[in-house]
Amino acid sequence: MHEPHSPLLRLAKRDGMPRGQVWAIRLGSFAAALLISALIFLIMGHNPLGAFGTMVTGSLGKKTAIRQTVRIAIPLLGTALAIAPCFKMRFWNIGAEGQITAGAVGASYFALFWADKLPQVPLLIVMAVAGAICGGLWALIPAFFKARWGTNETLFTLMMNYIMIGVVKWLQGGPWEGRPGSQIIPQFDAAAVLPKVLGVHCGWIIVLILMVFMFVYMKYTKQGYEIAVIGESENTARYAGMNVGKIIMRTMFLSGAIAGLVGFIVSSGADNTLHAGVAAGVGFTAITVAWLAQLNPFAMVAISMLLAVLEKGASTLETQMAVPASISDIITGIFLFCMLGCEFFINYRLIVRGGHKEGAAQ
Repeated sequence: MHEPHSPLLRLAKRDGMPRGQVWAIRLGSFAAALLISALIFLIMGHNPLGAFGTMVTGSLGKKTAIRQTVRIAIPLLGTALAIAPCFKMRFWNIGAEGQITAGAVGASYFALFWADKLPQVPLLIVMAVAGAICGGLWALIPAFFKARWGTNETLFTLMMNYIMIGVVKWLQGGPWEGRPGSQIIPQFDAAAVLPKVLGVHCGWIIVLILMVFMFVYMKYTKQGYEIAVIGESENTARYAGMNVGKIIMRTMFLSGAIAGLVGFIVSSGADNTLHAGVAAGVGFTAITVAWLAQLNPFAMVAISMLLAVLEKGASTLETQMAVPASISDIITGIFLFCMLGCEFFINYRLIVRGGHKEGAAQ
């Protein structure tokens, strides 16, 4: 029997699922994304196999394509690593866009006004440190308000994105403007540009080092343990004698510093200048990367590359098959939706009223 007022359908948290079943669901979601995308291509009058082939060859078919795909993946991976400790602590940092931009501003100051005063290596080091400090300080503001007055960090960090973007727009049309009336900040001097390694700026080496650092930090340090405890229960953390407010501010400064370092990498390695769109939506897409990877730094590498392949492949569809940009965005969105949706079925089960022991949809 069932309760007379129990709902027809309800969700229950799964205690666990065999690894084979988990991967079966993930592969199934990927296959579903392929099928839905193929249907859209058919409706648009394109051969699905040809479209998928164009996406793969456009992102991985040549050395130049691979390098461009890696360039897309670098800020995605770096930003996902940045927000991971906050999310582990259940502090919802939605402000990575602003923190990346703040880091780019800090690095750009030295690139624009110190390039003739320092040799290349010291200049790049100073730019990296400045980017990390600026990103960390920008992230520290909402952390302080959260720790002191319990403000809503989601709205606070989100709004701070637009403030920092506004600062850059002011710099573009004001004190850092190059040619009067251009609204453009000048290109960096060659000494302020990251050198290339294997055809890609050395930012990829920096983010791989960050990946190892974050894995060790989260898993094997006292600070990582404190983050995990607060994520499970703030009351438990306080009972254990932890200074929750201090840990929140310390973790957010670290998160913002890594995001600021990404801002330095993008401005110095990819764009070679500063502009209002320097973050390019990476701060939001990286949230998807972090969640899909279950906050595992090594898994973030694969997820970042997959999304980079989709983005680069979608742009190739526009140029080679005349597929509208909107359709390319829809295809990318379908893959993201299916990939995120499969995690729902991995973590929850659907219970139907009147089912066998209310255990349907195992």
